[in-house]
Amino acid sequence: MAEKRDYYEVLGVSKSASDDEIKKAYRSLAKKYHPDVNKAPDAEAKFKEINEAYEVLGDAKKRQTYDQFGFAGMDGSNPNGGFNGFSQGTGGFDDLNDIFSSFFGGGGMGGMGGQEQYSSRSNQPRKGQDRYMKMNVSFMDACFGKTESINLTVDEQCPQCKGTGAANPEDVQTCPTCHGSGTVITQQRTAFGVFRSQGVCPECHGTGHKIKHLCPRCGGNGYEHKRVSVDVKIPAGIAGGQQLRVSGKGERGENGGPNGDLYIEINVLPHDKFIRDGKNILLDIPVSAVDATLGISVDVPTIRGEVSMKIPAGTQDGTQLRLKEQGVPDIRGGKNGDQLVRIKIEVDRKLTSKEKELYRQLQMLQGEGGKENIFSRFKRNFRA
Repeated sequence: MAEKRDYYEVLGVSKSASDDEIKKAYRSLAKKYHPDVNKAPDAEAKFKEINEAYEVLGDAKKRQTYDQFGFAGMDGSNPNGGFNGFSQGTGGFDDLNDIFSSFFGGGGMGGMGGQEQYSSRSNQPRKGQDRYMKMNVSFMDACFGKTESINLTVDEQCPQCKGTGAANPEDVQTCPTCHGSGTVITQQRTAFGVFRSQGVCPECHGTGHKIKHLCPRCGGNGYEHKRVSVDVKIPAGIAGGQQLRVSGKGERGENGGPNGDLYIEINVLPHDKFIRDGKNILLDIPVSAVDATLGISVDVPTIRGEVSMKIPAGTQDGTQLRLKEQGVPDIRGGKNGDQLVRIKIEVDRKLTSKEKELYRQLQMLQGEGGKENIFSRFKRNFRA
């Protein structure tokens, strides 16, 4: 049995595609592979596959489950409907009826000849596609925040005509050919009946309107292509993988609609000493065997500077001590994280003659006092 393809791949859309983009892709593919039109051997199988994908991605709840769990989350949802697998929630019947209409003139056989008709759908302004980019941020800038300026090439709405492309508002007139829909539907008689096809209006090129006098600033485009500098505020405490949204800096809208947004994914660069764990900072510090045995106060580096920390007498290797609220700020304004300091006991490899003598005296004192050394205790506990 062939391996199932990802539903987004089947419809040829990205995982961030809008509902309208998914619906548009489905309708286009369903027309292309409908068995009544496409006689290729694999057309029926592809048509079923397309319907199955749309059954899931066309339903907000099913799509959310699929995005989280993949095909495993589809068990029990019965997406394999084939020709009869449309649910009322996804609008599948309406979409398929529209496809049949484009094939066979709404299912009827009337309207002979080459008479031209018009789509009743209005050509509304549509928001542009969102854009995505990644930004590298240093470890400290992610901890404390900063404002970063980035340069972008964008299509911004013309400030003079406000995106209409006209010199004056009264210069925007409804297209007399498509009556503002932006599309025309033609009917042609064939041996199988009346075949209807929909296309872009040849007079207004899909805008739904005609402009009597063009805007002198943008030449009728409705937008200006320019290079701009945008200040992006990076909040304190942001983590790698989180996104920032810059409104209106995406792709330009259609038919006078607003621009999409720009989403910036943050990549936090590593630090050579500090390690971040959520809001906490992890740091290893070296301590001599003598200091760990007797105890000592040391100045420990933190992301805010040095802080005095007491190492208790008898501290063992690997002991973790906490410096409260010396970690990363909470991005939502709560308490700071902590810094967790792990003690790494280091034994001196090079000793002076005086240091060696002192260690020998300590060794002798431990033996004379009848104190069992560490290795002897290990062997006794091992045998037990």
